Amino acid sequence: MKFVAFERAKQGTGASRRLRITGRTPGIVYGGTGEPSLIELDHNALFHAIKKEAFHASVLEMELGGKTEKVLLRDLQMHPYKQMIQHVDFQRVDARTRLTMKVPLHYSGEEESPAVKAENCLVNHVMTELSISCMPKDLPEFIAIDLSGLKKGAPLHLKDITLPKGVKFVAKGQENPVLVSVSSVSEEAEADAAAAAAAAAPVDPKAAKAAAAKEAKAGAKADAAKPAAKK
Repeated sequence: MKFVAFERAKQGTGASRRLRITGRTPGIVYGGTGEPSLIELDHNALFHAIKKEAFHASVLEMELGGKTEKVLLRDLQMHPYKQMIQHVDFQRVDARTRLTMKVPLHYSGEEESPAVKAENCLVNHVMTELSISCMPKDLPEFIAIDLSGLKKGAPLHLKDITLPKGVKFVAKGQENPVLVSVSSVSEEAEADAAAAAAAAAPVDPKAAKAAAAKEAKAGAKADAAKPAAKK
């Protein structure tokens, strides 16, 4: 995707506020061999761009001052309650340096799987994006995952799929996370019924009174164990 940015001369809270009033969004471009550059973008164009998945998970071409640079979207700061982008950060892309990104997962085929078609199971997409590491040229816009082979009681793990060429999973405490879980309708119904029953269960007055007395007794012992204050 391509977008146009403009050089920004002034910085600071006041300058950024005045810029937003004119329909522009302040931003910055950093990384690579160049110095950080202050930029501004047309807010409406940027607002429409961020609605596209590719804008968040692919190498972008930024036109700035008559030159084109390859960048990645790194951060968006939104207004607390208005549909307004307050600031945007981009990082320059070095073709010789590996990058780390989160890319979306696109699932398909679950309606044709034995789990859904024959076993009437429920399929839950546990993960909707994946942290990966790769060279810029190998960065996928998304990772497609075919669920047509799902079976009852057999969740889909990361190691069950083949990542695109040159792409590695960035493990953050989980080497083989569950991507998709599969459960029968009866199991889901039983779990919901158990949770509802627990929430609706009446409180036993005797049990509550006994618990309160036990807590008070423990507090009294703790107070008695404290050393007396010196006069």
